[in-house]
Amino acid sequence: MKRILVLGGTRFFGVPMVQELLSKGHEVVIATRGRRADSFGNSVERVVLDRSDGDSMQKALAGMHFDVAIDKLAYCSNDIRTAMSAISCDRYIQMSSTAVYEPKHINTVEEDFDALHRKLIWCDRPDFPYDEVKRQAECALWQKYSDRKWLAVRYPYVVGADDYTKRLFFYVEHVMKSVPMYIDNADCQMGYIRSDEAGRFMAYLADLDVTGAVNGCARGTISLSEIIAYVEQKTGVRAILSADGEPAPYNGEVAYSINTDKAEALGFQFSGVRDWMYELLDYYIELVARS
Repeated sequence: MKRILVLGGTRFFGVPMVQELLSKGHEVVIATRGRRADSFGNSVERVVLDRSDGDSMQKALAGMHFDVAIDKLAYCSNDIRTAMSAISCDRYIQMSSTAVYEPKHINTVEEDFDALHRKLIWCDRPDFPYDEVKRQAECALWQKYSDRKWLAVRYPYVVGADDYTKRLFFYVEHVMKSVPMYIDNADCQMGYIRSDEAGRFMAYLADLDVTGAVNGCARGTISLSEIIAYVEQKTGVRAILSADGEPAPYNGEVAYSINTDKAEALGFQFSGVRDWMYELLDYYIELVARS
């Protein structure tokens, strides 16, 4: 049994992550601002803090030690510095992103992003776009905290029935409601990971003594053209694609796939994206039909 601190465990794939940690018999401490109810009841301990406030982190976690800290809320280099100062732990797991790769491509491997030799900039979340602040977070880990045991987990788009971003849902809703949309990468093959699997993989890594960076992604790829064609076939409604339409959320992405050989060598097997994508689209179709 390990004592595990979780920052960001009360929504989206943080929920199945915590559930999996509990099922493995770990003692879980969830750190939140105390504003969101969760379903864990007495099975977890709770600490109230503000993740963006270093003083709040220091005071709330003073005197505590953890075997593992899982930080889903570390976006930028200053977040990493705050975590390393405030959290006493044997291992630190940061939720990174495949957005660090510039650009992603077919068979993207962990070594394609070199955070060790990139210029480190101490920054806050608003200082740069999402992809760059995530790069800087990893730069801080690689360059300033080589003496600590840490792991950066890189996911592509996480999707699922519980996806509060509604980015994939956007495409289904726009097709079914005949709302014009502008898509600049319809035929690009892209990777995804399902939210429950994203949570389970994070929990799986908590039991391993692996460091550096690791990719997580469902096997295979799928294009937005295929997704839209499926929705059209299921609903009988034709998508309206127009340069004047509402810009789609995945615009700007190139064709890519994420190599997960390292994760699978650690013993974790990902599902195939086409094994569950169409079922998820059916769920979204039903949501729109009821709205």
